[in-house]
Amino acid sequence: MTQDEEQPHERSSLLATSRKLSTFSGSHMSKEEQALGETSVGERLPYNNYTTIDWLHDLVKASYQHREVRGQPGIRGRVHTAWDASQGWIIAAISGFLTATIAAFVDLAVITVSDWKVGYCKSSLLAGKDFCCSNRSPFLSLGNGVVETCPDWHPWTDNYWPSYAIYIAFALLWGIISGSLTLLTRAALPAAEPVANGHSHVANGKVAQQPPTQKFMYMAAGSGIPEIKTILSGFVIPGLLSLRVLFVKAEGPFVHISVCVAHLVGDRFPKYANNGRKIREIYAAGCAAGLSVAFGAPIGGVLFAYEEISTYFPRRVMWRAFICSLCAAMVLRGLDPTGTGRLVLFETKWSGSYEAYHYPVFILLGILGGIFGGLFCRLNFLWSRWFRSFSLIKTRPVFEVSLIVLATTLLQFPNPLTREPGDVTIKALLVDCTTLAPGKESYICASESDSSPSASYLLHLLHGTLTKLILTTITFGIKVPSGIIIPSLGAGAFTGRLLGQLPFLASTSSPGVFAMVGAGAFLAGVSRMTISLAVIMFELTGSLEYTVPSMVSIMVAKWVADGISEESVYDLAQVIGDHPFLEGDGAMEVVRNGRGRVVRELCPPEETMREIVVEVGERGVVREKILREKLGLLKRRGLLDAGLVLVKEEGGALLGYLAQGELDGGLQSTEERREGFVRLLQSDTAGVLGVDDDEEQTASTLTSAPMEYAVAMFSQLGLRYLMITEEVRVGSEDDPNSGKLIGVVIKKRLVDYVAKLKHEAE
Repeated sequence: MTQDEEQPHERSSLLATSRKLSTFSGSHMSKEEQALGETSVGERLPYNNYTTIDWLHDLVKASYQHREVRGQPGIRGRVHTAWDASQGWIIAAISGFLTATIAAFVDLAVITVSDWKVGYCKSSLLAGKDFCCSNRSPFLSLGNGVVETCPDWHPWTDNYWPSYAIYIAFALLWGIISGSLTLLTRAALPAAEPVANGHSHVANGKVAQQPPTQKFMYMAAGSGIPEIKTILSGFVIPGLLSLRVLFVKAEGPFVHISVCVAHLVGDRFPKYANNGRKIREIYAAGCAAGLSVAFGAPIGGVLFAYEEISTYFPRRVMWRAFICSLCAAMVLRGLDPTGTGRLVLFETKWSGSYEAYHYPVFILLGILGGIFGGLFCRLNFLWSRWFRSFSLIKTRPVFEVSLIVLATTLLQFPNPLTREPGDVTIKALLVDCTTLAPGKESYICASESDSSPSASYLLHLLHGTLTKLILTTITFGIKVPSGIIIPSLGAGAFTGRLLGQLPFLASTSSPGVFAMVGAGAFLAGVSRMTISLAVIMFELTGSLEYTVPSMVSIMVAKWVADGISEESVYDLAQVIGDHPFLEGDGAMEVVRNGRGRVVRELCPPEETMREIVVEVGERGVVREKILREKLGLLKRRGLLDAGLVLVKEEGGALLGYLAQGELDGGLQSTEERREGFVRLLQSDTAGVLGVDDDEEQTASTLTSAPMEYAVAMFSQLGLRYLMITEEVRVGSEDDPNSGKLIGVVIKKRLVDYVAKLKHEAE
């Protein structure tokens, strides 16, 4: 008796249980998201340590949940409806409040411990130099050292070389502590399921042993932005946003901190915690709060989240990002960690304005910023691949940190302009000396008071630019929490201030103007931000009048940097970290350049298809034994994002897709098992790409859909997998279920394919 001839009462319901698995308040599917997937037999994809969310499945979950809540009658139903609608806004507001609170604490702590490298405040040990000397200038002139005019501030010593040694000692201490804390966040990503002495892969019906290929990450290292971009594109990095990472990351940068906060808050709301799509809306809003508190730029933070971070940013996400950023800015201003009473970080009032003949100078700064950014991206990539290939460096990250800190302090201390923390240096370089009150002069203003600045001062500005290029190149990517924004702004401010010393510029405009324009240009060259950066520069300085010069230099810098290195620093960091990311426009451009590419190239080999395909009888039944065997193959391979493809027993027409997590949970939960048959009532949502079959066409043209189709569907629809079918004729009429399965494409395979095409083009 065939399985088609079995009576209905002799079959149990697997996917009736699957219907329960897809319920919308903490389902088995959502808990098993990291176990879903599929890939080729006998091969391992480069990004197989990462799982993906199912955007369409989560959209359906959210839709059912929405209808369930709003379908409740009476006053109680209205209350539930109001609560359901307000949760996203509440999460955004709480996340902004907590992010600002953490930022205020971090700002105060950083100011204190940074200044301990040179001295301490006698009136308050926890006060930094600015607070200790709030009514006086911390220094006036440069001799063998800094001449202090603040009686409350006590330097460790007045001698140059002992000061140098103490500066290095404190820097090494902070570096070792930071690196050691970062090691606590080392975690393993999901990997192939271990069997025997390694991992198993099935090929040609045999189990082949391979050594473990588990990937380890230091979750708190770096800026966190490349990893957050990966998460927001639909991939999963377990543990990246945990409380432990937040604690270690509390030294900055703030974007990762704010997303950690958003995750921890959103995880308390089941509507978001159990839906990968909706929780990413909260992450995107959290990004905005991070930039808001880092630079006092609430609007720029929203634009940054939209332009640089998110791949999914509908209107409601923009409004929630706005609320999150606004709340963060309001709370930070109230806490006032800098003691200025203002949100603007580098507020400066420049005398005079700019003229038309200044535009070539702004363009020149854009060109220099583009060259800096392009060179930095290329050099940092080469340095990371070369220096971190040595086993001593690769296996001892704290030792690497110590070497980098030592090099940094040796280069920075001799120059009084690079001795201070990055934000203090930038603030000093942006100053307009003509607007300072008596007694507030700094070393910069004292050096520029003469009609012709000294050669030593000009060398200090040039030294600052070159030092920032060298140090950011070798520093970015080490195993400590660190970002690239402040160093890039500092390099540009040094260059702009140096260019502003030209006589015809110094006599017509403040050198601080060119420092501000240069800062934006250099950051644009490194990050390739444009609109958001122009707004951030305005909010940083509070000078709306100079928005146009910033826009000019930023746009030129991006064009020049793109000509040197197509990827921004965050894109290259994703490559170095082997993080998967599918950027729609960029991927589309790559496949267009690879002319003649068709979707068929993405299909797995025939042996793989035989392993993952399940033939379903006319009445939708399959032997339970077959399903368990297929499930066993999936588990033994240990492939993430695995699943089975359901096709008709006759003709091979596609019926649907059954994810591994859903199959496993369904088999465990099936209540009725009569004569070993299981009825398949429904399947997970699947993306299907059909290609018309003309009888005059040859077999080679049946799956000749352009590769752009696959890129568009994955990037715009948020697919996790894509079925490729061909249309066949059944009798004289078209059968709506007649799409014959040709292959299955998963998102990670497309990401890898695009990366290889890009590498071949280079």
